[in-house]
Amino acid sequence: MRMPLIVLALALCAAACAVDTASPARAAEHFSAALITHQEDTACRMLARRTAEKLPDSGQSCADALRELALAPGGAVTAVSVWGDEAQVRLSGDTLFLHRFTDGWRIRAAGCEPNGDLPYVCEVED
Repeated sequence: MRMPLIVLALALCAAACAVDTASPARAAEHFSAALITHQEDTACRMLARRTAEKLPDSGQSCADALRELALAPGGAVTAVSVWGDEAQVRLSGDTLFLHRFTDGWRIRAAGCEPNGDLPYVCEVED
C-alpha cells in the first residue's frame, strides 16, 4: 500500500521540482533580439542593475556603450544550465550569464567566451 504513495509522491515532485530552463532561455533570446534589431535601450533594461550601471563610461548611456561594443549576434539557444537563481545560456554566437530577480531573469554578463579552466571572459559583466 505504501509503495504506490511513494511512487505518486516522486512523480509529483519530479513534475513540481523540474528546473525551469525556458525562462532564462527566453530572456537571453529577447536580449539577443534587441541587440540584433539595434534596440539597445531595450537591451539595457534587460541587464541586471549592477551590470547596467557598470557598463557605460562617464558621460555615456548604457545604450551607447552597447552600441560601441557591437556584441556578436547571439543566435539560437544551444544549451541552458540553471543552478538556483543563476543560469548560463549558450547561444550559437554568444554565452550569457543570468540571475533570477523578483521581477524575472536579467543578464549579468554577455559577450562571454570560455577561458580554459579559468572563468569566462565577458565583454559585459557586473
